[in-house]
Amino acid sequence: MNKNYFFVSIVFFTLQSGFSQTEKLIKGKVVHEQFPVAKVEVANFSSKKVSITNLAGEFYLVVKAGDELIFISKNHDIKKIVIDQNTIIRNNLVISLILKPEELEEVLITKMPSIKLSTDKAYEQGKIDQLAVEKSARSLKTGVYNGSIENGMDLIRIGKMILKLFLKEKEAVKKKGTEIEFKALATTTCDQKFYVETLKLKPEEIALFLQFCDADPKSKTLTENSNILSLMDFLSTKNIEFKKL
Repeated sequence: MNKNYFFVSIVFFTLQSGFSQTEKLIKGKVVHEQFPVAKVEVANFSSKKVSITNLAGEFYLVVKAGDELIFISKNHDIKKIVIDQNTIIRNNLVISLILKPEELEEVLITKMPSIKLSTDKAYEQGKIDQLAVEKSARSLKTGVYNGSIENGMDLIRIGKMILKLFLKEKEAVKKKGTEIEFKALATTTCDQKFYVETLKLKPEEIALFLQFCDADPKSKTLTENSNILSLMDFLSTKNIEFKKL
């Protein structure tokens, strides 16, 4: 009788242990100050599975007790939690993210030298042009075409200004078109050997690591001014933070 009881107990605890390790699909929601947050990447660091929150901030992900979940958003601080059995049973996980502080660019204030109007050529030229326009406007119209263009000097100057604006806008569009995403820059500049041998990352961790780096606002600076040494230094620094998660 005691042997049978002992055998049943072993079977019961074995089943309990197996049940606790069974993966379950859970539902969760990501919010900031009670407002839903969309497009948050929810990564299961243990299974390498990723889900993205919808417009209602909701997500679904397969987990088991002991799994580590990482929540990555460009506008919020990264958050990490560990799934326990109670979370799986409740099946209503709510995660609150903290908004990243807005980074302000440094502004250098310098004392501007005083400008004397008499030596300011641009200002003097503007006065001359204005006088020429006023003189032309006051002139009597005889009704006979003399071959000159009324307000011709002013029209030429306006035309030059429009041309400069057009060239600036064209240059801005051209510069904007050359920007690429950080993930594409990182994968094309550094091959897999760099991530595996230098950064000591597993092949299945590379995609998650790049998502982690992309969440840092500094990644945008690298895409605008790509430099292989700066990129490798940034990846090495972020790798230290990534290993601590």
